[in-house]
Amino acid sequence: MDLVFFDLDGTLLNGASSLSPFTLDTLSRMDAKGIAYTVATGRTMVSARPILAGQFLSLPHIYNNGVTRWDPQQQHVAFENLLTETEINVILAMAVEHGITPFVNTVDAHQHVIYHSTPQHDVETKLINEHFARSKATLMPLDALTHDIPVTNISMIGENSHIKAMWTQLNHHPHLIAYSGPAHEGKDYSWMDVHHCLANKGSAVQNLRDELGASNVICFGDSDNDISMFEIADECYAPDNAKDFIKDKATSVIGHHDDDGVAKFLIERFDL
Repeated sequence: MDLVFFDLDGTLLNGASSLSPFTLDTLSRMDAKGIAYTVATGRTMVSARPILAGQFLSLPHIYNNGVTRWDPQQQHVAFENLLTETEINVILAMAVEHGITPFVNTVDAHQHVIYHSTPQHDVETKLINEHFARSKATLMPLDALTHDIPVTNISMIGENSHIKAMWTQLNHHPHLIAYSGPAHEGKDYSWMDVHHCLANKGSAVQNLRDELGASNVICFGDSDNDISMFEIADECYAPDNAKDFIKDKATSVIGHHDDDGVAKFLIERFDL
């Protein structure tokens, strides 16, 4: 049994952060041929839901880099390796030190709730007003966060120098891992997601593989949070736009995500 896992941003999605008509048609062909596939993404359920509407309905989805697992058939959400109160406090203190607004992502009764302090910079205000406000996430003040609420990850956006400094510090912490990349808001800004160090796509992919008894796991990804699933996959493919170190770990480099690289590869690989 082949079991296919797709990263979303920079991989299956195009530059407009959407599934192209060609990719949608390819997924329909995979369904018709009985090929099992799902998503393994750093996105939250809320941010991915509008993109995946009507798609990926058969198998559980992996969100928040392996922390959250959503079963669309059972309408059930499960968590692994949530951030502890101590780890949360470490991250929040570092954000304060660097003058960065932390966005604490939680899920409560299937509802995505984001707790945050007062934004310190225009780029954070823009993120709140233009992105979060359009999503189905509920925004709450940080001081309303209580210790019994499950925290999946903490995200931030800021100037490159601040994010890089925090990324370096956080990745030296024994229980944390931070992922970072260029922000859509401009070349001077980067985003960062911080998780418990045991939370990763690879472990979530392996768990689903074991449950389904898949003999061949195929993964597609473009960034550092995809390394863990590349390491356990039988086949792993990076689009041409992927980071160089991801390409080095890939079985092969395929077409650019803006040119339906994954979908075109799938058509040849599975004779769709």
